[in-house]
Amino acid sequence: MTNRVLISLSSPYDFWDFGRQHAERLHTTFPEVTFLAAREADVSRHLAAADIYFGWTFPAGWIEDAPRLRWIATPSAGVDHFPVEELRAAGIGLTRGVGYHAQPVTEHALGLLLGFSRGLFLSRRLQSRSRWWKDQVAETFFDLHGQTLAIVGCGVIGIRLAAAAQALGMHVIGLRRSPPPDETLGIEWVPASRLHEALARSRAVVDLLPATDETLRVFDASAFAACRPGAVFINLGRASTVDHEALLQALDSGHISAAALDVPPVKPPPADDPLRHHPRVVLTPKSAVFSHDYMDKAVDFFRDNLRLHLNDRPLNGTVIPLPEGDRHVR
Repeated sequence: MTNRVLISLSSPYDFWDFGRQHAERLHTTFPEVTFLAAREADVSRHLAAADIYFGWTFPAGWIEDAPRLRWIATPSAGVDHFPVEELRAAGIGLTRGVGYHAQPVTEHALGLLLGFSRGLFLSRRLQSRSRWWKDQVAETFFDLHGQTLAIVGCGVIGIRLAAAAQALGMHVIGLRRSPPPDETLGIEWVPASRLHEALARSRAVVDLLPATDETLRVFDASAFAACRPGAVFINLGRASTVDHEALLQALDSGHISAAALDVPPVKPPPADDPLRHHPRVVLTPKSAVFSHDYMDKAVDFFRDNLRLHLNDRPLNGTVIPLPEGDRHVR
């Protein structure tokens, strides 16, 4: 039986929107597969006939409407907004996007690091209220060359960022639960259990952690206290990994010199949120993965995975494996 793929990837931003050119690319590559694009509000009435779903989200309540469904693919790097355990219990495989988030996140992280180190954010803040602010920048700038960067949750994205930081002359500590056995790509790999040790050595810290039970508030008061005095903290992972009250206290004390958050605890942050108004905090609106070729690369990744799926081969970016012997409907 022909596979039927239901796609729901609408977005107000054209670079995140599944368009006609993407549909044509899939139809041309897989003429034997039926593709249907639907807006999120219409998904539930099309699920009964779908074998595969490609979309941004999938509420647990949709599972009962999808008796044929065997595989859900999302272009997102994280799956904390998917009902993972319910999908596992229902025998539905889940894959996430891998690889194409690294370039925009790396550019975003470098922009923030340079903004802090070269006094760019400070200059922007003072230019309209100070006659000349050279002394303030001279007191607070720092060189990236020769400094240590800790990347916490150093996977595919972190490795890309590490290479860029190394090109600027930085030493990189990569933290992950199971580090490689050697210094792959010149990264000093450290197990997550030694987080505080790595923080104490680092001039800048980039948090790329996903949202899991194990990562909940990893960056708490004790973690910020363990940081090297004057460290810069950047969170491009998930908001749940940070105790924001502890971060504000560390900023107010000066122990953390500056922070940037792409994922504030509430989106959008309230008008009176102290994070909005802190002079040494930069907030970006969850824009670290903005890229004009995002959907092109996401569709290419799905296309490659669909080819693997139709040939009964394991999929890339697997979170929940497809049931053995049931990788696609025949």
